[in-house]
Amino acid sequence: MAYNGSPEAARALSQAIHLAKAFGAKLCAITVQQDLPPYTAYAAAADSSLSRALIEDQQAHCDRLHSEARETALREGVTLETHLLEHDSIDAIVNFLLDNKTDLLVIGLHRHASRLSRLWSTVYEVALDAPCSVLGVH
Repeated sequence: MAYNGSPEAARALSQAIHLAKAFGAKLCAITVQQDLPPYTAYAAAADSSLSRALIEDQQAHCDRLHSEARETALREGVTLETHLLEHDSIDAIVNFLLDNKTDLLVIGLHRHASRLSRLWSTVYEVALDAPCSVLGVH
């Protein structure tokens, strides 16, 4: 399942836990650590240690997300294995799914203001390229 701490991801986690428990399946959560925004290069020029500090802060945030998700799963009697994917890329997600022979990807759906914006969403791209079935949770 894809997890980023959003309300949509929390709903997806709840459903994924329910499914894993019902079928006795292995449950993994992936979080994509996004690249730093381009403007951080200006700050890094002033203080070279800033980039490293920002990356460490991102990693600490992801660690907290994973810890919270594991605790949520354990309360329901399910063990959750967490993975951090670096690089904000559809390919990283698809490669993870392939490498782990994933049967089902559970992902939270975000509301978009227009139907057209849905066509360029990450969720839509992952669903098209995923080598497995995808369950979108509202």
